[in-house]
Amino acid sequence: MFCGCADKVREVRHEVARHLTACGYPRVDDAVLIISEFCANAVLHSDSRGQFVIVRTELFPTYLRVEVEDLGGKWAAGDPDRTHPHGLMIVEALTGTGEWGIDGDEAGRVAWARLGT
Repeated sequence: MFCGCADKVREVRHEVARHLTACGYPRVDDAVLIISEFCANAVLHSDSRGQFVIVRTELFPTYLRVEVEDLGGKWAAGDPDRTHPHGLMIVEALTGTGEWGIDGDEAGRVAWARLGT
């Protein structure tokens, strides 16, 4: 669990990188970029702002699952401008179609991604 403040996203990146490196996961940079995007969205666009976010990683033999849980709230996903990509497009580029998503509603959401080894 981490503070839902924009200046704490750096701490999340550091802790996740340290943990995944210690586990021997080969795609640490990709995982950290994805978690950074999910955390930034949570602290900027959800009720977690100023509260907290929960970060989870689970390593399996052939993939890593990462999650960031927030406190929900109003969220209006806009159509991405393909000429100015945003973070979730980067997440999809790193994971592939169908290997990431956002589940939940105004009561709470979990942004998740699955990365191969």
